[in-house]
Amino acid sequence: MLVLSGAAAAQPTQPILVLGDSISAAYGLSLEQGWVALLDSRLQNEDRPYHTVNASISGDTSAGGLRRLPGLLETHEPRIVIVELGGNDGLRGYPVGQLRNNLISMIELIETADATALILPMEIPPNLGKFYTDAFRATFTEAAEQTGAALADFPLVSVALEPELMQSDGIHPTAAAQPLILDTVWSSLEELL
Repeated sequence: MLVLSGAAAAQPTQPILVLGDSISAAYGLSLEQGWVALLDSRLQNEDRPYHTVNASISGDTSAGGLRRLPGLLETHEPRIVIVELGGNDGLRGYPVGQLRNNLISMIELIETADATALILPMEIPPNLGKFYTDAFRATFTEAAEQTGAALADFPLVSVALEPELMQSDGIHPTAAAQPLILDTVWSSLEELL
């Protein structure tokens, strides 16, 4: 009789792929401090049958994520894909129609791979004007509504306006902010698990 112990006895887990930019790549921190690593720990602590795959790259755009997504879906065969992209599109003033189309294309690829998409909407500073900022914000809702994808709250909602929770650049959250980001993401992710 074969008796498995430890990790070998554990049930296999399904991947949750995180496709993001510096917010998910733990910019300025160690990867272990980031919200994606904290998510992995929470999944393990709660005996959820999932693990995270962090495919986030600082500076990535929605176009970059769209280019990388097919290979990531094929390699990892995720059950859930969290898309945290668009902030760099906005900071660079890229057309919001391009962002919306990229988000929709990513969601369609995710659904074709029999996975569930969770979109994390981004916000940008108002320096590009109210019209652009409002159109940018609406893009995430429009993409989710057109595809039926799940839309989370802005992941930095509880930290972005708290200077002590942001790094000196005012864009990237500190290590202390990461558990709060995870809590915001978790509130939408948990119902998909």
